[in-house]
Amino acid sequence: MRKLAYSILAIFILVACDSKQILDEYQTVPGSWAKENPISFSFNSPDTINKYNLFINLRNNNEYPFSNLYLITELEDPKKNKITDTLEYEMANADGSWMGTGFSAIKENKLWYKEKVRFKEEGNYLLTVKHAMRKNGNVLGLENLNGITELGFRIEKTPK
Repeated sequence: MRKLAYSILAIFILVACDSKQILDEYQTVPGSWAKENPISFSFNSPDTINKYNLFINLRNNNEYPFSNLYLITELEDPKKNKITDTLEYEMANADGSWMGTGFSAIKENKLWYKEKVRFKEEGNYLLTVKHAMRKNGNVLGLENLNGITELGFRIEKTPK
């Protein structure tokens, strides 16, 4: 019982010591990630003065069938201006082993999204993320993507 209490306390301390974190939110992907079901994160701008690093956090398991990942992101500001990006991330090493952290079949990747971003407008922002995966030789993208268990969005303070 004591070991459990110490373990919980250690986890709490590690999480509490994350001084760079402004926002860290995850959404569970039920079953497979449908192409027509983007995942969205709504958040308020921290301020309009400082710069922040933005990350997409991703948890995948062994059902993920590719060694890379294509995402399409859309960041909408409070004035409804939109910035769309197509991003590619490597998910596996050359030997086929998964990149990322984790001791089980689920690996977590902290993927760079935007660096040194200044939020120019106060108010609510909306980040929408959808996958853009397709099999080699196919023009049409996959309707459903297996192996992604959770998708997250993180905002961190930039180092001074």
